[in-house]
Amino acid sequence: MLSINFIRNNPKKIKDAVSKKHMKLDVDRLLEVDEKRREYIQKIEELQAEKNKLGKEKREKAKEIKKEIKKLKPKLDNIKEEYKKLMLQVPNIPDDSVPKGEDDSDNKEIKKVGEKPDFDFKPKSHIELLKLLNLADLERGSKVSGFRGYFLKNEAVLMVMALWKLAIGALLDKDFEIFEAPALVKEDGFLGTGWLPLNKKEVYKIEGEDLYLAGTAEVPMMAYRQNEILDSDDLPIKMAAISSCYRSEAGSYGKDTKGIYRLHEFRKIEQVILCKSDHEESVKWHENITKNSEELMQKLELPYRVVANCGGDLGQGQVKKYDIEAWIPTQNRYGETHSSSYFHDFQTRRLKIRYRDENDEIKYVHSLNNTAIATPRILIQILENNQQKDGSVIIPKVLRKYMGGQKLITPKK
Repeated sequence: MLSINFIRNNPKKIKDAVSKKHMKLDVDRLLEVDEKRREYIQKIEELQAEKNKLGKEKREKAKEIKKEIKKLKPKLDNIKEEYKKLMLQVPNIPDDSVPKGEDDSDNKEIKKVGEKPDFDFKPKSHIELLKLLNLADLERGSKVSGFRGYFLKNEAVLMVMALWKLAIGALLDKDFEIFEAPALVKEDGFLGTGWLPLNKKEVYKIEGEDLYLAGTAEVPMMAYRQNEILDSDDLPIKMAAISSCYRSEAGSYGKDTKGIYRLHEFRKIEQVILCKSDHEESVKWHENITKNSEELMQKLELPYRVVANCGGDLGQGQVKKYDIEAWIPTQNRYGETHSSSYFHDFQTRRLKIRYRDENDEIKYVHSLNNTAIATPRILIQILENNQQKDGSVIIPKVLRKYMGGQKLITPKK
C-alpha cells in the first residue's frame, strides 16, 4: 500500500503505474473520495470541539450539534468504506527498468545459461515419462482430488525430497533461518501481501472461518512479523520456508491443463527477505535471491533463462520481478520455475512491519521474495532434459546422494 500523501502529491505516477500494469483504477475518484473524507473528518472534529466548549446553560445548542454529528457519521462511514476499497486497489510504482507489455509474452530475456539437449531420438513428454517410469498416477489423482489432481510415486517422491534437501542446505549455507510455514492464514496476511482483494478468485477460502489457504509461504512468513518494530541491527532478516501451497488457478483455464505444470496443490520453499528502507538495498537483495535460485538450477544442470517481467505481468505490489524459466524439450519453450520480486514498503505498510533506524526513526522495512524450489513442477524439466532413448532418465548428480546413490530411473515392466 502506498501512503495517501504520496498519492496526493504524485497522481501522475499512480496513473502511469495503473497504465503500465494494465490495471483498472480511477485515481481521480480516489482523490475525490479522499478529499470528501477529510472534509467530513474536519467538520465532525470542529463540531465536537464546539460542543465541548459549551457550558451547561447551552444544553439545547449542544443537542443540536450532537444531532448534526450523528447525521454526518454515516456519511463519513460510507466514504471511508469507498476510500478503503480504492486504496487497496492502488498499484505500486514499477521500476523504470521494467519493460512495457501486456502479458508474459512481452517479458524481456536477460540471459540464457546452459546447453539445450540435442536428442538423436524423438523425446518423450514428462507425462509419458511419468507413466513409463511409474512415477505418478494422474488418472487416479483426478479421481481422488478432481481436476489437476495427482499422486507422485516411487523415485519421483524421493527426487522431490532430494530437491528440498538440496535447496534447504544451500540456503542454510547462506545464513537463512529455516521454517515450516502453515498454509492456513488469516485474511490480514492476504490483504497485507496483496493477494487480496484483487486476486480473490485465485485463493481458497475456508468456509465459516477467517482463514484462507496460502498459495505461497510468502503469505505466512510476511504475516509472521506483522505489527512488529524491528531493530536496524537485525536487518536483513533472511527466511526460507517450506509449505504446502494451494491455488485455484482461476485465471488459467485452458493453459497447461495436462501434466504437473499448473496444479491446485504443490510444495514450495520460498525465500523471504526483510531489509532496510532503501532502494539500492532492495535491488542488491533482489539480485542476491535470484542468484541463489540460479545456483540451484546450475547444480541441477538444467538449461534456463532469466527474464525481466513486463508491466502487465507484474503483481499489484511488485516493483520489479524476474522469472527463471527452464527448457522443456517437448514443448520447445522455457517454462517458469522461479519468480523473484521486490516490493519496497508496499506489503510492510499494510502489515505494519517497521524498524528503528540508527537515528531512532521508525521506518517501514522493504520486503522481497523468491522461489527456492517448487515441486513437483520442476520434475518436468528434470525428466525431459535427462531422458535417454530407451525412456530411462539420468538422475542429476547433485541429487544422487539424497537418493541412495541411484543414478538412473529405468522403465517399469
